[in-house]
Amino acid sequence: MKAILLSRTGDPSVLDYVEVPTPRPAPGEVLVKADTIGVSRPELLVRRGVYPWMPPLPAIPGIEMAGTVAELGAGASRFAVGQKVYVTARELAVRAGCYAEYISVPERALFALPPEADLEAAACLSNYQVAWHLLHSATRGAPGRTVLIGSASGGLGSAAVQLAKLAGMTAIGLVGTQEKARALMAFGADHVIDESRDNVAARVSEITGGVGVDLILDAVGGRDFAKFPAMLGPFGLVVSYGKLVGKIEGNVVDALDAGPGYLNSAAVRIFTMHTLDDKPEVRAQSMNDLIKKLAEGAIRPLIHARLPLKDARHAHEMIEARQVIGKILLKP
Repeated sequence: MKAILLSRTGDPSVLDYVEVPTPRPAPGEVLVKADTIGVSRPELLVRRGVYPWMPPLPAIPGIEMAGTVAELGAGASRFAVGQKVYVTARELAVRAGCYAEYISVPERALFALPPEADLEAAACLSNYQVAWHLLHSATRGAPGRTVLIGSASGGLGSAAVQLAKLAGMTAIGLVGTQEKARALMAFGADHVIDESRDNVAARVSEITGGVGVDLILDAVGGRDFAKFPAMLGPFGLVVSYGKLVGKIEGNVVDALDAGPGYLNSAAVRIFTMHTLDDKPEVRAQSMNDLIKKLAEGAIRPLIHARLPLKDARHAHEMIEARQVIGKILLKP
């Protein structure tokens, strides 16, 4: 089979498109034939060699794919050949393996998809699962009425916009260009703020009638993170779930303990999906809810491009150049 092989870490050129043996399912395993492979930021960290949960090299990277059952190992009985399924490396021993035409996984790690499921949409569920937990776990189940979503035009940000709308929230997207702003408005955001042109705090105040937002989701970190507590409403929460420009800088405690942050009893939380690494039942709760929404047609991902698997290098280059609006998919 064809696959992308990572033998050494570095820039996108280290992603090699090669021929490797097609795996055979061991007892209790299921061989899945890929239809669509999602590309996500953790794979960029793996490729660079900076992901704390690195697979041993050489490895086939990739954390998600949607496809069909091709073969059953001895004793595997939960699935049928030809059945649509979703693979997420969050259920595997290593966070890798999906940049390939086939993958063999324990049947307990698979999620069944309904016959009517769109496999391209299913290949975006990793982003939706993170967004689900940002809205419903990081907030302890009380996300509020308004949410400001940073990096909202990306695969994860746009998933958060859609799930916020499904939860009945007012979704305010934060982007960096007018092109991304137009795309996100067309995607269904209630409001979009272009931080390259707008005063973010002033626009948040205008949109919320001076009250502030209930929830802010930030994937960027860096020195600008400390600006967010002042944009929160009463008992508001800002959640940091990424470090696109680096670790949080500045005195966040001062931002919480002064002015609007203090008067609104504002709070900050750090979130990572790895908190749920030993909680498969919690991960399953979110995934089952998302698959139900997928079957209902409520999940309709924002797709930027569909590329051949051999062009995985280009997919990584596009993401690193911040050229992507939505999700990039790879097709074997």
